[in-house]
Amino acid sequence: MPTSRINLRTFDLNLLKVFDVVMSERSLTRAATQLNLTQPAVSNALRRLREALNDELLVRNGRTLEPTARGQELWPAVRETLQKLQASLAPSVFEPSGATTTFVLTMADATAAELMPGLVKVLARDAPGVSLRVVPLTTRDPRKVLEEGGADLAIGHFPAVLADLTARAQAGAAETFLHHRLFVGDYVCVMRKDHPLTVGELTLDRFCAASHMLVSFSGRAFGFIDESLVSLKRTRRVVLTVNQFFTAGKVVVQSDLLTVLPRHFVNVTGYADQLVIRELPFAVPPIQVDALWHQRLDGASPHAWLRTQVAALGQTIFSA
Repeated sequence: MPTSRINLRTFDLNLLKVFDVVMSERSLTRAATQLNLTQPAVSNALRRLREALNDELLVRNGRTLEPTARGQELWPAVRETLQKLQASLAPSVFEPSGATTTFVLTMADATAAELMPGLVKVLARDAPGVSLRVVPLTTRDPRKVLEEGGADLAIGHFPAVLADLTARAQAGAAETFLHHRLFVGDYVCVMRKDHPLTVGELTLDRFCAASHMLVSFSGRAFGFIDESLVSLKRTRRVVLTVNQFFTAGKVVVQSDLLTVLPRHFVNVTGYADQLVIRELPFAVPPIQVDALWHQRLDGASPHAWLRTQVAALGQTIFSA
């Protein structure tokens, strides 16, 4: 399908705002609610944009709308442009007491359990009109989610991402993503109180001979512990993978499985009093938890305020 040439003098830029919201919601009904428009009005705006660009942009797939290749290609540029325009037109100083902003964060369940109580207190005290949405972190590389606007801030352990960003910066590439170190911790082996391995030294042989559970966001039964064991020419048997730290705590309490958790997450499993912590019998890299965000939000004062609150809470909670 040939590409249409757009005349910006006659093009209705409001259509791009509608497109952005429809892409985000993947539903005309939800988009209409977000935009405070009727569904026919949203449908008509999308039709006009399709005609102007000579592409369907979104096609129905069951109950949802799926973007065409052109729609997917166009969306990041549209979203970034709209956000930059909004940041430029908005007051330069964010006033949390009167703000009604909604922030979307993505992180693991245990991280949310650590940070959210304190962040909710901050909102109640300083920003009563601000709302938060926390969505599950399902990857060790959340850049696509941040790029597409699925979250404003990702919090987690992203070693490969940070290594890639460092390499790009050293090569002179433009910064697309920025990050801030929240804390550095260590990993420990966790088991139920009456587990046979609570007696005697937890040697490498005993560790490898046991059955294990792995907390894996991707579902892969091979993680950083397995990478460390490979360097020692050892392996372990992963019987179960789960994607939540709370689930990990409950399973360990009721089974003979071992798991490896960040030390600071043991308390938030809800089963700390029924668990025994043992030091790992081999060296593993520390856990480094970072906040990661897209460059387009770096200069936006509401997001800068949010990152400041998260950084302050992280320093308070994880240095205790």
